Amino acid sequence: MTVHIITIDGPSGSGKGTLAAKMAKHYGYHLLDSGALYRLLGLSLHQKELLDALDTRLDECVEIATHLDIKFETKDETTAIILDGVDVTQTIRTERVGEFASKVATIPELRKALFDRQRAFIQSPGLVADGRDMATAIFPEAQAKIYLTASAESRAERRVKQLQAMGLDVKMSDILANIQARDKRDMERAVAPLRPAQDAYQIDSSDLSIDEVFELMTRYVNSRIEA
Repeated sequence: MTVHIITIDGPSGSGKGTLAAKMAKHYGYHLLDSGALYRLLGLSLHQKELLDALDTRLDECVEIATHLDIKFETKDETTAIILDGVDVTQTIRTERVGEFASKVATIPELRKALFDRQRAFIQSPGLVADGRDMATAIFPEAQAKIYLTASAESRAERRVKQLQAMGLDVKMSDILANIQARDKRDMERAVAPLRPAQDAYQIDSSDLSIDEVFELMTRYVNSRIEA
């Protein structure tokens, strides 16, 4: 039986997570939030006081990455993320943990350790994988590849609203600078840089609603799966 794979790649704040969960529910597929994996690993290494010792204790960090105790529990259109039995859904969405993830993602050995964890999500009837290198590095065989982007300004506005809804006091200028720095780091990193796959369907969500993007995505996916 063919397991269908849908990848949704793109920069931070483009709406990948929301739309991936919506797509997974629509098709009845499993969901992989690969960005959460890197955030979870970054958080775990920080909690174990290893994040600043990547050079000297890398083997230990790789071991932790290989056996990270994580679960994604989807309810309705929301996904609870569990690390070592603790719900860290809100914690890993903070800017600080995002920085942890960005630091971890530049280490080839840690990326390799998470590779098999991500491939293990391929289960019948299908998978929706959200990240930055899903189509280019992790699931190049995917039948449907989507690259979702948006202007840095529109992504910063969305992020500010998201963080304010969590009760955090943030500045638009700080969030915008953080997004621009992360984009640069992700696009210029030596291993699996952020870029659309050659055969990806590209969508700019800057001026589109979630429902409008969802309609474009499902129309494209249906044509690819049926083909």
